[in-house]
Amino acid sequence: MFSKILIANRGEIACRVAATARRLGVRTVAVYSDADANAKHVLACDEAVHIGGNAPRDSYLRAERIVEAARATGAQAIHPGYGFLSENEDFAQACADAGLVFIGPPPAAIKAMGLKAESKQLMEKAGVPLVPGYHGADQDPVLLQREADRIGYPVLIKASAGGGGKGMRIVTKAEEFAAALASCQREARNSFGDDAVLIERYVTRPRHIEIQVFGDSHGDCIYLFERDCSVQRRHQKVLEEAPAPGMSEARRREMGAAAVAAAKAVGYVGAGTVEFIAEPTADGDLRFFFMEMNTRLQVEHPVTEAITGLDLVEWQLRVASGEPLPLKQDQLRIHGHAIEARICAENPDANFLPATGTLDVYRTPPCTNFERGEVRVDAGVREGDAISPHYDSMVAKLIVWGADRAQALARLDVALAQTHIVGLHTNVAFLRRVVASRSFAQADLDTALIDRERSALFGTPPLALEVAAAGVVAHALAHERAGEDADPWSRRDAWRMHGAAVRRFDLEVDGAHHVATLSRTHDGEQVLALGGQQWPFAASTRGGTLHDVTLDRRRWPLSVYAVGERVSVFAPEGAATLHEIDPIAHAADGAGEAGRLTAPMPGKVIALLARAGESVKKGQALAVMEAMKMEHTITAPCDGTVAELLYTVGDQVLEGEELLRLDAAAA
Repeated sequence: MFSKILIANRGEIACRVAATARRLGVRTVAVYSDADANAKHVLACDEAVHIGGNAPRDSYLRAERIVEAARATGAQAIHPGYGFLSENEDFAQACADAGLVFIGPPPAAIKAMGLKAESKQLMEKAGVPLVPGYHGADQDPVLLQREADRIGYPVLIKASAGGGGKGMRIVTKAEEFAAALASCQREARNSFGDDAVLIERYVTRPRHIEIQVFGDSHGDCIYLFERDCSVQRRHQKVLEEAPAPGMSEARRREMGAAAVAAAKAVGYVGAGTVEFIAEPTADGDLRFFFMEMNTRLQVEHPVTEAITGLDLVEWQLRVASGEPLPLKQDQLRIHGHAIEARICAENPDANFLPATGTLDVYRTPPCTNFERGEVRVDAGVREGDAISPHYDSMVAKLIVWGADRAQALARLDVALAQTHIVGLHTNVAFLRRVVASRSFAQADLDTALIDRERSALFGTPPLALEVAAAGVVAHALAHERAGEDADPWSRRDAWRMHGAAVRRFDLEVDGAHHVATLSRTHDGEQVLALGGQQWPFAASTRGGTLHDVTLDRRRWPLSVYAVGERVSVFAPEGAATLHEIDPIAHAADGAGEAGRLTAPMPGKVIALLARAGESVKKGQALAVMEAMKMEHTITAPCDGTVAELLYTVGDQVLEGEELLRLDAAAA
């Protein structure tokens, strides 16, 4: 076993690797960018080396600096995590050339699986099932059209060097093929510098099922069962579970054998994942086809750990140090069911727009043992940390285990309800709705689940307004009473010698203004009124943020966090964010808002499409921002004239900052 390794990554995966290394007595070296100088993963390691600026290309993608850091600190091996340089054969080779062990597959295996067309040709020779299609080198458009006609529509055009959903087009009829091909090739050329494509039959209700494989340097290779990763948005995974629902034991063995054959075909060593597209058959079984191989540890590896009781990072370290696989295929068993939810900083109701900001509140459910615990949280952040635009939007991974799928689902919902994040948009409430949706609850899974359940997943009120308002009132009363002494004249409980006292709360929710009032009679009874309705009200506190609130005859335990005017209320049923506003301070607001165009998220201005003094039409693009590898276009809300540009191309702006001013045209 190694005595010291360098972890060439950041965030939760760097913390995850460091935890296993510490348990094994292996010392660790972190690397960090300017933005990550005080990050959690830096403190999780025994040493740390600064490798460059905020952008990945200036730090975590600088292979030469990482290798230099490993040699300077005496590390014997480098663990790449996932993302960044984890599937870069040149980096793996650079490690070998420097006398360092790359904790991953050989460079040749990474290269062999790196290009979609070439890897599928290898799989065809290895007898791994493929989607009917064309994976040849001849890219003549006439030939490609002919091959699509032969395969039968619908077909999927995919960039051979692609990933992340780029360079992909679904074609439903022959007359649409030429235009779709040209568009796909342009995008592939711009994104990957390679316009080669492959064509496959489009599976109309695909499930994304992947097999965890592990090989060692002694020629042995096994599979550690499967994961279902069908729930996706923008071709990126949202929920992953193991084992795959509805998987027969015979089909599991068949898919496992195919995955092992795929790994052996490229001389694979270490942890890898063979991904398959599966579709239901008439008899209720699954037909599966090879899609690609990820030559690294996957984000969703914890669900495999949960159902096997194994630590896959420990296996990686042992195999990389030359040891044989710890177990044989017939020694592996599935225990129970596990589900992972990816908690991301994003706004699902705004087409999953990435969000950045400070984690003013970050509270997660209590965790149990590491391997097959009921609840596990993998995170690379702490309360008070910032989610920046420089890296991906994932905040944490929440993993639950149950004796069966039903128990795992119930535990996941409870764990998500106990996850309290304040300071930026997250997808926690959205995840709860997905878990509760008919399709997911009944394991009716395919990659179109989110679109199919759209009406139940988007635009749903997160928490009844009266419950959210009651939380605001309870929190305000608790803080006013804190520290009061026995002097009745110092108390602020609204006591009056005669009549009732009425306190007003001006609340704003999603841009709408609401007025709640709390009335207290001489005999101490309290009544909350909102929107023409009223309820008997009572509240007590169990601490600074947890309050027991009763409306009418129903009681809620509410966790309430106030940051400035923003108040976040969390209940077992859901959560809501309100603004408690000062009506006097805000009385003059709104008069000039029509001409303000603000940044929807923190990021960089990459284009200004209008000049000061220019007349523009409603819907015309005025500026483009970039954050977290996504672009967002700001358009004119009405006809008018650009009065002033407040930023220039290249400037960084914060969420809500005014980018330009627009004088509306006279009616």
